[in-house]
Amino acid sequence: MTPDSFSDGGVWFEPAAAIAHGLSLQSKGADLVDVGGESTRPGAQRPSVGEELDRVLPVVSSLSQEGVVVSVDTMRAEVAAEAVRAGARAVNDVSGGVADADMLAVVAALDVPFIMMHWRGHSTAMQTRATYADVVSDVCAELRVRVESARAAGIRPERIALDPGLGFAKTGEHNWRLLAHLGSISNLGFPLMVGASRKTFLGTLLAEGGRPRPVDARDEASAAISALAASGGAWCVRVHDVTSSLDAVKVAARWARAAT
Repeated sequence: MTPDSFSDGGVWFEPAAAIAHGLSLQSKGADLVDVGGESTRPGAQRPSVGEELDRVLPVVSSLSQEGVVVSVDTMRAEVAAEAVRAGARAVNDVSGGVADADMLAVVAALDVPFIMMHWRGHSTAMQTRATYADVVSDVCAELRVRVESARAAGIRPERIALDPGLGFAKTGEHNWRLLAHLGSISNLGFPLMVGASRKTFLGTLLAEGGRPRPVDARDEASAAISALAASGGAWCVRVHDVTSSLDAVKVAARWARAAT
């Protein structure tokens, strides 16, 4: 629900459009619909708290009343709390509880699932921090610290899921390395969410004539990531196009069953 989303340029910015889209995603097989009011594309400027609340709450409330299982995508404790009161069932914080010092305590009090992403800073500066000795080891170590902070704040371990943060303070090569070593992140002992859908590193891979593949032509590649991530032990994939990824994951699951 942002006017500057990297994936759709604000197509779902108006509440009525966002609500209809959320219902459509559910009807196509999405288990969880993620609602966010702050763009996290590289270089994006943050909205005010009030603006984020105005964007998110009507959509969370309406979708929840329609029986959609909703997560709120926010880095702000106030937005998380209000969204859960409006019906959200989980909090998805791309900062892993770092951006807002109150987030961990608020989530602990709400006692809802908390998806913690690996993060090194806001969108305006994050790509200047894409430096690692070994990206897999470093991301695992930094996620481990975030988990320890969450547990110290009172968040129950069974409420925690992790996200390696593809594209957030990561180069394309970093993203591929993390995808190829999802098992190392899974070994931290928490459900793993992968969010690769339509991201720049896929557009670069599929470039033709030196031009990256357009954002709206990356769903097949995103579905391939979904299938491979599912085979690699991911609990969840966060995608824009439900049908292609759901089909791909079903194929991966059937393939895996045939091997047992």
